[in-house]
Amino acid sequence: MTVFPARRAMPIARAVNPTSPRPAAAPPGTALEPVRPTPAQWARRRRAERDARRVEAAGARALTQLDHLGPSWHVAELPRTDLPDSQFLDLTGDTRDERAAFLAIGPSGLFAVTVADHGRSRVMVAGDVVQINGKRPAYVAEARREARRASKAISTAIGQNVPVAPVLTFVGSGDISVYGLPKECLVATHRELDRLLVAGGSRISPATAEKLFMVAQQPSTWYTAGQLAAANYRWYQDGQTAADKRAGRR
Repeated sequence: MTVFPARRAMPIARAVNPTSPRPAAAPPGTALEPVRPTPAQWARRRRAERDARRVEAAGARALTQLDHLGPSWHVAELPRTDLPDSQFLDLTGDTRDERAAFLAIGPSGLFAVTVADHGRSRVMVAGDVVQINGKRPAYVAEARREARRASKAISTAIGQNVPVAPVLTFVGSGDISVYGLPKECLVATHRELDRLLVAGGSRISPATAEKLFMVAQQPSTWYTAGQLAAANYRWYQDGQTAADKRAGRR
């Protein structure tokens, strides 16, 4: 048997050559490298997030007042469908929704509530003009537009005319001076919102209010202009008609 001598190990200096070139780094802009926003984009995104939190908090304060109305009242989301598709997919934070809105449904009817947060600033209302910090946002016109949009969507969904009253409510601690109320638009603070809604009395039954709430919860009511909802919705169940409805006592 032939025995060969053990082979000497390669020196460390030869095994790992310090002068060997390192693999080239990936060029900037590749898919592996995250895209960092510019300082201007970062500032706009932070501002948009802060405004979104402020609007959400204002809407929550207004919704808290509706807890006193009882189980006969319902609150549905009023989705924003009047924005172009490019703003729905905007990831830069440039698009800001400066209002909170929801739909209140109860025995007094349907109300499209638009919430405006004025903080500690003073608010002056003179008809259709609302002035806050020297600016005049079109809150009244926006409240009317939201009510018309909600009325059109629900009316198309059930095939009947459903009126929706616009309501503009202010959330904040600043003073509010009213020199004249706008026409065809209700105005109140968030602390008086529940009393404003029940002031109209009883116009529809609780069952009708619940049915309208179910229609308002369907996404097809808003995003397809009621086309799918009108085809699938039935006001009376089990093949009943208006003649089968029992007459209520007076």
